[in-house]
Amino acid sequence: MTGFEDPSHVTRYASRRLRMKGILRTPIAEDEVRALKAGDVIYVSGLLFTARDEAHKVLLERGEPFPLEGLALFHCGPVVRKRGDGWEVIAAGPTTSMRMESLEPEFLRRFKPRVIVGKGGMGEETLAALSEVGAVYCHFTGGAGALAAQRIKGVREVHHLEELGIPEAVWVFEVERFGPLVVAMDAHGRSLYAEVGAAVETNLEKVLARTKEG
Repeated sequence: MTGFEDPSHVTRYASRRLRMKGILRTPIAEDEVRALKAGDVIYVSGLLFTARDEAHKVLLERGEPFPLEGLALFHCGPVVRKRGDGWEVIAAGPTTSMRMESLEPEFLRRFKPRVIVGKGGMGEETLAALSEVGAVYCHFTGGAGALAAQRIKGVREVHHLEELGIPEAVWVFEVERFGPLVVAMDAHGRSLYAEVGAAVETNLEKVLARTKEG
């Protein structure tokens, strides 16, 4: 069971065994990511780019507009406004990641981002691709878009803006200590979402058993 809309269950589950691992700076090396385990807490500094489902489709069809390997991918449709010749990020909360499940495995294999940031988790095919490529999926708290914006120091560039619009465009952010991010799916085949789902099912079975006994 994956893709919880309410990731608070995962946060509570992970909080029992969280391990602070420090800051990863882009470009992030594969061995840095393979050293991480589900339950680790990290921050990202450097370049983080956004891509939701429409952006995934465009990049897979046309190729990367800049090197994506080693960067952090954020499932996000930011709220931004024009300020002079640049952009100001008002909020940047995570998008439900299961929207990208059908596209993410191929995206990972082609472009090799090392960290994916989103909410709600992803499925078994993405989990397999994370292990194959050497990448992790990190949970970022939903509803914390203003907090995320504080960690964005500037907009480096934006791609496909006229075609896709602000929420779906590919934004490249310069970030400093972006997080905290909980590694919820690691490069060793472990998913906290699946573990939470299994624990919930086990507890439900126990409750049903007690109900029948009563």
